[in-house]
Parts: sequence; structure tokens; C-alpha cells
Amino acid sequence: MVDSKAWDWKIVKGKLEKYWLEPAIESYWLIDRWKSQKKKDFLDLGCGLGRHTIQFAKNGFETSGFDLSKNSIERTKEYADAAGVKIDLKVGDMLNLPYEDNSFDCIYCRNVISHTDTNGVRQIAAELKRVMKKNGECYFTLGSKDTWGFKQDWPKVDENTKIRVENGPENGIPHFFADYDLILELFKDFKIIKVFQVEDFIEKNGKTLNSHHYHVLIQKK
Repeated sequence: MVDSKAWDWKIVKGKLEKYWLEPAIESYWLIDRWKSQKKKDFLDLGCGLGRHTIQFAKNGFETSGFDLSKNSIERTKEYADAAGVKIDLKVGDMLNLPYEDNSFDCIYCRNVISHTDTNGVRQIAAELKRVMKKNGECYFTLGSKDTWGFKQDWPKVDENTKIRVENGPENGIPHFFADYDLILELFKDFKIIKVFQVEDFIEKNGKTLNSHHYHVLIQKK
């Protein structure tokens, strides 16, 4: 497996920081869904600056935030303290989660578990299964092979993985890209509730950029 590498959150400031503090659209749906299912113990896997960690804590979940970056955890704690919410925060590698078996009944990992290679995703799937309670759910995103990044001439790790090269917080970080069949293979030990692909458009420097991500909802059998 390729070595894990954290985002360089120290350079995420100003407008970019503001973007990463705003919860994603689907998080509101997940809160309603998991509340209706009486789920309580929530893990924000790869919490970044804590946008979803704090959001779920405010909505009554027993919340844990986890990230490879010490800087992101420190900043999440600052934001959580300012918001007046209590969160259990840990620094570590998602390939070996520092939690007991059957700890969580809902997990959210947005744009996180694809920051490894194919064998790494297999290991993460096993870790998710271990720390999830029976009938627990996990919502995660994966980069799609339809996206622009998979077509870049970046260093190749395996048939599904490249090392991103850029002047930004993701420089040098592995990126795994999936298709539908690969998702079915890697998460075959779970009940797959929903898979859909989202295409995002961004206007930047007079150009239209687009990216594709799979959004996946799974349940522990």
C-alpha cells in the first residue's frame, strides 16, 4: 500500500477556508435519515476543519472527528469550542482506525477514503466494517474514472490510483478512482443501499472545469 499523506491544511485560508467550513448538501439529508433511524454514535472520518463534525454535534449526535492532519484537528477543536459543542477528536491513519469494534452506527467520509491506493481502499473497507455496529450506515464519496484527474499525466501507483501533482493542499497525495463495478467488488461485504455519480462544474480563470464523484451509501449486514 502507498503511504498515507495528509492534506496541507496550513495553507487553507481565506476564501478556501470559508468553502471548507460550509457543510455539503447531502449532510442535511443524512442528519434527517439517521435521526429517523435513532442512530446516535457518529464518526466524521477525515473531518478536515470540522464542518460536518460540528454540524452533527449540534444536531444531537455523539460525535467523533478523525483526521491524519494534526493541524486540521487543532482547528476543528477551536471551531467546536467556539460553537459550544463537545467532540471526541483523534489524529491517525484511516488504514488503522483507533476505535473499538462496533463503535459507530453512522459514519460520513466525504472525499477522504480515495486518498490511498486500491489495496488501501480494501483495508479501509475492512476497518469500516470493524468499527460499524450491525445495521450501521456509512456514506462516502470516491473519485470517478470519468473525472479529469484520472486523465492527468500524474505518477501512477496502480491501475486505479495516481499521485496528484499541483500547487495546493493535495500536492503529493494519492488519488484512487473508481467505477461502478469496482465499488461493488470492494464493498461486497456490505449491503449497498445507494450509488450515484455527481458531476460538479466550476468556473475558474475563464474556463469551465468539471469533476465526477461517486456517492455511496452502505450498511453493515
